[in-house]
Amino acid sequence: MEKEKDVIEGLEKVVIGEETMEVEVVAEESHLKSSRTVDLLRKFLAVQQRRAEAYAKLRRGFSEYMGGGGDLSYQQLCSEITLEFNDCSKQVLEMESQFLNPHFCRDDLAHLLRDVQAQEKQKLHLTATIQILKKAGRPSERLVTHEHCRFSKPANHECVHVHEITEAAGTEDAEADAEYDSALNEAIRGVQDAVTSINEHLEEVRYEIEALEAE
Repeated sequence: MEKEKDVIEGLEKVVIGEETMEVEVVAEESHLKSSRTVDLLRKFLAVQQRRAEAYAKLRRGFSEYMGGGGDLSYQQLCSEITLEFNDCSKQVLEMESQFLNPHFCRDDLAHLLRDVQAQEKQKLHLTATIQILKKAGRPSERLVTHEHCRFSKPANHECVHVHEITEAAGTEDAEADAEYDSALNEAIRGVQDAVTSINEHLEEVRYEIEALEAE
């Protein structure tokens, strides 16, 4: 009986030991998964910081351009910013794919990144729209060029832009300005909405990082 008891106790210890090892392995795998998720989310935040810096650079470049800067330098800046945004988007798409991978199984985070990508695309499109509108200026304030006018003397020319000021013409100018203002304000509101949505998603990412690190 003593021998049987010893055997049973020995087997119980083996089983308990195996279960303990299994629990430790599961805990280690869970910790590793959390660590990798945090690393990926921090990498995503770093990409968003790159985007923010690129936008700041674009705004400065556009201000300089509107202040009398050359077309060539602004076009070069736009090309650089485009490449930067494309690289950022590529990296975020790779992260989204990784979160869908069985090693992560975090469809929620993949969906979050996808939403941010959609908002970033909208923000960039509307930012370009704003700059195009500002570059053109309000219709009533646009500079007049005389390339299509006829010159009879070196100092005089028949200006095709001179027309009789009528109530109808004034109404037409006012309507054009109103349409311009509406388009510009709509684009500005769209950018603000996109920024708000992006910031909310980034806050979710930070909360997720804190929760995973607290486990």
